[in-house]
Amino acid sequence: MNTLSYKTISANKETAQKEWVVVDAQGEVLGRLASNIARLIRGKHKTNFTPHVDCGDNVIVINADKVRLTGAKMTDKVYVRHTGYPGGQRFASPRLLLEKHPERIIEHAVKGMLPKNRLGRRLYTNLYVYAGGQHPHEAQQPTEVKF
Repeated sequence: MNTLSYKTISANKETAQKEWVVVDAQGEVLGRLASNIARLIRGKHKTNFTPHVDCGDNVIVINADKVRLTGAKMTDKVYVRHTGYPGGQRFASPRLLLEKHPERIIEHAVKGMLPKNRLGRRLYTNLYVYAGGQHPHEAQQPTEVKF
């Protein structure tokens, strides 16, 4: 038997087949949506997944302002950030964030599900979130994905 008749194929930057996909967030639960988006961005749904390479898809999320949170998370959950100055800790609820910057809720959730290293920061640039139903990426001919 020839043991070299097959080889494990590892993807690299040149051989990765990146696609553009559109995800509609209308009526979706935030955590479930974010985990599915992170899986697409990471490329775990592909047969040639390689853990140390950006082989995932570019994900466009529309209707981010219509995402759903279960239970009392809309009022009880707290997003904490720091301005960098002494006493600069700021708190925000999802309700406040949805009014001011509806994209940031999905961005924050997905970013927390990506690796915390150089690769994770690079993968995060493949996420495009828009509050309304329109996006400026029609030239890439994205395919729609349902979860």
